Amino acid sequence: MTRLPVITAFGGFNAAGRSSFHHAYKRTIFGSLTEVEQRKNCFALASLMGLLKWRDGDYHWADGGQYDPVHDYAKLKVAVERGSLVRKIESSYFDVESVNFGKKITLAGSAETPNIITLAKRDLPEVLPEGWSIVEENGREVTLAIASAVQAHALHTSAMPVQAAGQLPSGFNPGSHYRSLHHPKGLQLSVLAASDAVNSLGICWQKVVAAVRPDEVAVYSSSVMSQLDGTGFGGMMQARGHGVRVTSKQLAMGLNTMPADFVNAYVLGSIGSTGGVTGACATFLYNLNAAAEDIKSGRRRVVMVGSAEAPILPEVIDGYSAMSALATDAEIARLPEGVLADGTIDYRRASRPFGENCGFTIAESGQYVLLMDDALALELGADIYAAVPGVFVHADGYKKSISAPGPGNYLTMARAVGLAQRLLGDKAIRSSSFVQAHGSSTPQNRVTESRIFDEVARHFGIDRWPVAAVKSYVGHSLGPASGDQMMNTLGVFAHGILPGIKTIDHVADDVLASRLGISCEDQELGVNNAQVAFLNSKGFGGNNATATVVAPATVSQWLQRRHGSEAWSAYQAKLENTRAAAAVYDESALKGDLKAIYSFGEHLIDEAALEWGEGEVKVPGFELPVKLGDDASFDDLAE
Repeated sequence: MTRLPVITAFGGFNAAGRSSFHHAYKRTIFGSLTEVEQRKNCFALASLMGLLKWRDGDYHWADGGQYDPVHDYAKLKVAVERGSLVRKIESSYFDVESVNFGKKITLAGSAETPNIITLAKRDLPEVLPEGWSIVEENGREVTLAIASAVQAHALHTSAMPVQAAGQLPSGFNPGSHYRSLHHPKGLQLSVLAASDAVNSLGICWQKVVAAVRPDEVAVYSSSVMSQLDGTGFGGMMQARGHGVRVTSKQLAMGLNTMPADFVNAYVLGSIGSTGGVTGACATFLYNLNAAAEDIKSGRRRVVMVGSAEAPILPEVIDGYSAMSALATDAEIARLPEGVLADGTIDYRRASRPFGENCGFTIAESGQYVLLMDDALALELGADIYAAVPGVFVHADGYKKSISAPGPGNYLTMARAVGLAQRLLGDKAIRSSSFVQAHGSSTPQNRVTESRIFDEVARHFGIDRWPVAAVKSYVGHSLGPASGDQMMNTLGVFAHGILPGIKTIDHVADDVLASRLGISCEDQELGVNNAQVAFLNSKGFGGNNATATVVAPATVSQWLQRRHGSEAWSAYQAKLENTRAAAAVYDESALKGDLKAIYSFGEHLIDEAALEWGEGEVKVPGFELPVKLGDDASFDDLAE
């Protein structure tokens, strides 16, 4: 019996807010919510943004004034709407109108007409270059005569051609929620997002650890771009050019495996398997694939999966701009309704999947899901939000250029739908499935991805296949992008509403949409009619992946058949306590306390206290031992 990987907790943060309890998802369907739900969603965002503070049993404005829910809600709503989703890059990141640039210049000089320069003595090179001579010393200064050309950089400022991004909600600083000194922002997001997932579980983490062997736990997480801000690789690579010293932390903090390492070392305290799989924009799905295969094989019983990325930096934007991949202000202005009535760019509509578009919008995000096998989930009474029976990965084969499309994504989509057809039947995939498109918002993607969907739909007899594209709301977060899709999908399963692509008012003429249901408005699928989703990712370089994700109602039916009514009844009794405990965390987070888990230097394991037994090793702090030699592989070769 193959174990079924089920999602038992999820959490994270992106431009739409906090993922746990579907808050970020609800921001994408805000207009379809009831007024009560809208108000709660506003509070969820306002608490992140620091607009409201919970004090003395009530909400207060950050400046100390009493919040009046009758008269102040309209003001709060406007602030929340303006400070979330895709928008113009805010000054807390950098001033997009005045970014430093270095212009390389040459100062001519010769023996007859040398360059005369005065420097501080401390700035002198240890060995004077050829042609340099000191002509005067005055205290701490020295005057040089340079009888040769001097290469120099003249600093000036210029406006960024790309000024839109999927930023975290205005005012939300993940590093302020725990002791994050010297941590790059991507790692801050990892700590906070993984904490959000663990806290949303509703079960004490130590109870989970006690139920399995230490080697049956794993963490798979990574970032694509590494950590490129000043506290990571960015600061290290720029240090010599800026005349400063490299710190002892920049290289280590910059590694693209650090999101997994931080979750192990400071959030979970895991000594189990770990790894960081990267596959460009398919990175989250690559890590999800590793987790799903581990659980199905029985090697692991609990796996934390995720990705975190913080690439909203001038240098990263320059890199993608050089590839003509990003939507520039000038190109947005030429799109239909790209300019508002006041003559400014409509940054809110910068990301336009499957519409008239001009490039993707870079974003930041951190997203994590906790997977268990189905038997363990029932044993612990864990809430089940979905199942992931399969993730499919294919390359494109020979390519004429590394960015050109290929056949790989046809295969991943077809296999994902084929698995759902086998498990659920033709009716389910034809009338109760939907697609979370990669939907990058580039002219090439809208054609190539729609052609794939159209071909797969034709083969499986699907008509009016509902398609969502969450990047229209939160932008393209690179590694965690399919994690953004996953969080949105879990929201659709829970509430039955598929977010429309509201940044477009019509589908582009070159999109193959005859068999697709691409809507500019939210689609009411119904909770019982959203049975299976296909999460699709087309990564740069031929990194294609598609996940088959099954709704909890269907998973419940499967598990009742598999485990029997008695086990299911016992599970239901435990589930009430789990949901009650999870709700306590949600209420705390709505009041601004995210309960970040950061156990630095705590619960350290004394290696000298390892207990060696016959065929096992007992590790202090863990209930069950690690077995030795219990792998049944190669039994035919064993003596």
